[in-house]
Amino acid sequence: MEKRILLEKRGREANQIKELNLDNCRSTAIEGLTDEFTTLEKLSLINVGLTSLKNFPKLPSLKKLELSDNRISNGLNHLLTSPKLTSLNLSGNKIKDFEELKPLATLEKLETLDLFNNDVTSTENYRNNVFRLIPSLKFLDGFDKEDNEAMTDEDDEVNGNDDDSDDEGAEEEDFDEDDDDEDDDEDNVGLKDVYNDDIEEDNSDWNENENAEDDDDEDIDSEDGDETAEKVEDDAEGESESPARGKKRKHEGDEGD
Repeated sequence: MEKRILLEKRGREANQIKELNLDNCRSTAIEGLTDEFTTLEKLSLINVGLTSLKNFPKLPSLKKLELSDNRISNGLNHLLTSPKLTSLNLSGNKIKDFEELKPLATLEKLETLDLFNNDVTSTENYRNNVFRLIPSLKFLDGFDKEDNEAMTDEDDEVNGNDDDSDDEGAEEEDFDEDDDDEDDDEDNVGLKDVYNDDIEEDNSDWNENENAEDDDDEDIDSEDGDETAEKVEDDAEGESESPARGKKRKHEGDEGD
């Protein structure tokens, strides 16, 4: 246990430590835990193998003590040096009767006690007797006097997280609304751009068609021009050939004569 305590201190002074976890460090008695831990508020000694609380130190600031799954049967008077103790877990030990629980009556701030899986829980009027023995007690084995279940630390955290989640949800809704507005603006801009693009494409298509028609007209004009030029050339050739032919016919006439 001493080595485990040294490891858990992590170079800190004993009076600087508020929480100490010594679970599963096998030992039958308290060793290495001293009165120097004056600011210690939470101490856990689960499944250590303790048979006694002898040498339990004076811990004036201790509020929560976990001693479940050990072999403690008596010696609870050693806890009286921790007057601020509000939560004590002794489940899974060897406590057999109320006589062994009597020292706890002196702990005026003790509100939560767990004795589950101890022989004492099988005795007659167990719950009524324990609540009567410890006037400050509010919850025994997880339930109050009216059998209402106690709220655990985890429940408190969950409830707190739920409140945070509501705030986060509201922030997310605002964020989503902003995104929707941005999306609408983007959609409007997108439609406008698409519309303008369509107009430009139509204009470009119209211009291309118009240019194509102009090209066709130019081709037709050029073809007409070519035909006209050919006709002129043919006429010119006809005129140039006429005198020669006339002369030839005249020559042939002369020969006949």
